This record gives sequence, structure tokens and C-alpha cells, in this order.
Amino acid sequence: MPREFRLPALGADMDEGTIVQWHVAPGSRVKRGDVVAVVETDKGAIDVEIFEDGVVREIVVPPGQKVAVGTVLALVEADAEVRVAPTSTAPAEGPGGAPAAPAASEPAVEAMATAPATVASRVKISPAGRKRAGELGVDIAMLHGTGPGGAITLEDVEAAGPAPSSAPAAVADLATAVEAPATDARAGMRAAIAAAMSRSKREIPHYYLSTTVDVTPATQWLAAHNAQAPVAGRLLFAALLVKALALTCRATPGFSGFHRDGRYEESPGVHVGVAVALRGGGLVAPAIMDTAQQPLSVLMEAFRALVARARAGRLRASELAAPTIVLTSLGEDSVDAVFPIIQPPQVAIVGAGAIVQRPWVVDGAVVPRQLLTLTLGADHRVTDGRLGAQFLARLAARLADPAAL
Repeated sequence: MPREFRLPALGADMDEGTIVQWHVAPGSRVKRGDVVAVVETDKGAIDVEIFEDGVVREIVVPPGQKVAVGTVLALVEADAEVRVAPTSTAPAEGPGGAPAAPAASEPAVEAMATAPATVASRVKISPAGRKRAGELGVDIAMLHGTGPGGAITLEDVEAAGPAPSSAPAAVADLATAVEAPATDARAGMRAAIAAAMSRSKREIPHYYLSTTVDVTPATQWLAAHNAQAPVAGRLLFAALLVKALALTCRATPGFSGFHRDGRYEESPGVHVGVAVALRGGGLVAPAIMDTAQQPLSVLMEAFRALVARARAGRLRASELAAPTIVLTSLGEDSVDAVFPIIQPPQVAIVGAGAIVQRPWVVDGAVVPRQLLTLTLGADHRVTDGRLGAQFLARLAARLADPAAL
């Protein structure tokens, strides 16, 4: 019996999404991890993967339709249930001698021949750009993107569209049409974030702890490393912080996991989500998978790729659903400390302020040091202040020994 492929929740603030495009058609063979659809949410266009091998039997929700999280999008027949086409040219027999149903491979061939939208669906384009391209009748597959990673921006679409009328009224109408999608998207995102954070504060008994950490050893190690590394191999302090956080989570149960159905589930793997500010406003927090196991160089590459794809609106569903804990940093905005709100069903979030040079006592002498304020927001249903204090102390110790990361 075909299994139901449902719209996943791509974050605590997602209640619904619009199917922008399908990468597959009835008869297409899929394997675990394949991107099968593009779903537009308040935070952008998300590539949605499938999590089992098999053959697509039916597309239930057509492109352009908005549906709630949990809605059945397609029916997929698992590999164990897929009937294999006979090698003989003679008609195959089913139960009772009746002709068997056509083999799965036959419609798959037809599906490949009748799915010209696949190339266009894989083009990197912002949600506002995709919508505007439809309004202007622009073929996005023919455009050259100027955004991060070659992504097509709204400006690229406008440049390829028909020239506006010279009449003042027409110009005013065009300006309104161009600005409306971005404005609507920002308003929708703010509403979604507000709903999610209100839910978090209602349901999760937060407690907060903060500590000031002397990160001078880490900044000195980082400067020495970057002085010898090629430009592409240089690290940001964020990479050290992400790795230190992952290792601390692995050694300290109760902070990397999910609270569902009245109970806490510790995640077997640590997937640190990094908060990324979007150019149109709002935040997303995609995960760097298996963070604790990754070398710093790999973490740095993953971090850069996540930021680029998040701002181009090309994240994957698994990246948004996977975080077991989130790191948010406002250091670039010269904020001393941030007290973030937990994203359910997660149970903890860490905030980092700016690294600042201030007087500090070392071995009885007052000396200038590089200081960082770290904040932990945690769920009192799972841990308490004493465990939270131990968590922050272990995180600080990791940062004091950057060579071990």
C-alpha cells in the first residue's frame, strides 16, 4: 500500500506552506534524501526532501496550492512493495491468471519525458523573485543570477521583464507591484515569528544564566591560524563557538534534544542550528548536521553555505527541522549580551554578544583581555540552574582550549 508523504513542519513558527513546484511526477523513482518539491513559507522557498526509497504513485497537492502542515502531499510506494517489470516480452500474469498491472518502470520513463519543469525548479531564486517572474512571464531558467551562489534576485527578474510604460501612473503602479511582495513577505514572517515566540513563552518555563568568558586564548589562536591559512581556509570565531557548543552538548545531557508529548527526548546526534538574519527581515536557524564530529574547516564551509542559501531562499527542509539546540549571535551589532527565546520543541538556546576588550584580573594583575558574554536560555522542565551553570562552565572551558576543538 502506498505511504503518505506529508508536509513537514519546517520550524515552530510554520503552520502552512505553498507548493511551488514538484521535482517528480507519478512513476518517478526516489531515494532517501532526494529533493522532491519546493515549498514556500514565510521564511522563503524550502527544498523538501523525501525520507524513504520508492516510486511516486500520486501527486496529491498540485503546485500553487497552500496547505497546512501534516497535509498529504503525495503517495509513495516503498521499494519493498514496488513490483518489478518482467524481463519477458510475454504478458505477465497476476493473481488468478489476470494480467498484471504495468511495471513501475514504464510510467517512470513517461514521467521523465513529461516533466520539463525539473530544470527550472532547481534554479536558485528568492521567493519574491519567483512570484514576480510569474507575474511578468519571465522564464527563470534563462536568467543569470547575481545573488549569493548565483541565486536569481528580484532585481534580476525585473531587468529581464518587459519595460514599464513611460506614463507616470504606470511607473507608480510598477513601483507598488515591485515593493508589495517583499513587504507582504516581511509582514508574514514577523507574524509567524511572533506566533512561535508567544507559544514558546506560554509553554516553556524559561530560565536564564549568563557568564563572561575570557576568550583571549581563542582569539590569539584564531589569528595565528588565519595568518598561515589561505583565504579560503580562514576561520571565523563563530566556527570555534559552534564546535565548542556541540562538544559541550555531547558531554552534558539535557540541552540537545526535544520536548514532545510531555517528555524530553535526548538527540543521539548534536545538530547545532545557527541563527541567520535574512536581508528582508526575520531569522532562520538551519542546522549544521553532526556538528560535534566535524573539523573546524568543514564547519566553516557549512556555515558559509548555510548563510548563502538561507539568504537566497534555498534551504532544505531537513536543515530547518534538524536543530537540537540553536546558537544566536549579535556580536556584529556590538551587543554585550542577548537573552534569546527557545524554539520549541527544542529545550535550550545559547546567545553570544560581541567580543570586547576590557580590563580583567589575571594572576592578581589587571590586564586588557578579550571578553565574551554567553547566555543560556533553557527549559526548566528538563534542567535546572545548577545544570545550566555546569553547561556554561564547560562551554567556557572548551573556548579556553581552542587547539582541542
